[in-house]
Amino acid sequence: MRVVRGRGESIAADRAVTERLREDVRETGESVVRVWTPHRQLAFGRRDTHAAGYSEARAAAEEHGFPPYERSVGGRAVAHTGSTLAFARIEPVDDIRRGLDARYDAAVRDLRVALETLGVTAERGEPPESFCPGDHSLSSSGKLVGIAQRVSTGAAATAGILVVRDHAEIAAVLDPVYHALGVPFAPDSVGSVERAGGDGDPERVASAVENALVGEREATVERLG
Repeated sequence: MRVVRGRGESIAADRAVTERLREDVRETGESVVRVWTPHRQLAFGRRDTHAAGYSEARAAAEEHGFPPYERSVGGRAVAHTGSTLAFARIEPVDDIRRGLDARYDAAVRDLRVALETLGVTAERGEPPESFCPGDHSLSSSGKLVGIAQRVSTGAAATAGILVVRDHAEIAAVLDPVYHALGVPFAPDSVGSVERAGGDGDPERVASAVENALVGEREATVERLG
């Protein structure tokens, strides 16, 4: 298994890294794990871009110092402060119709293990009116983790975010953004590792998540740049 560390020089370059890794998995059949801290940004999902208040939502993000960016996959808007983790485990697949639930279950299990090593006991699920609502989340004193999948011919990416700290700042920007989009949102639903009483150092959290996603498999580490 390949482990890729670091991030691209810009938001666009950073997103291109993960796309390139998906292509690599298709071509080589070797799984990849990537855990990193994306650049500060407000990442809007495809559904957000069709909302009547999308322009207002983008303006709200900019007013709070979060450059708006559109992603082609995933759910509703998420905020990256620079300490928020993103993670992805990309695996080869022979049949895109099989394995979806198993990959979700494995990711939830692995992220719970990682959080436990950081002093946080997280439960599956999320509070009402959480950011980027979905069926595959983990919570402890608010939503900590959201997980999604992107499956295409030859590769399945199970990916998501983990809020390490800055939960108040995230809530503050998402509140007007979600209001503009017409999506219910409760600011107090945003959790973080730090808020739950765990280790709020992004590097240590990233290491714990990386170890959990790799598991017992032999890994080869690569660094961007």
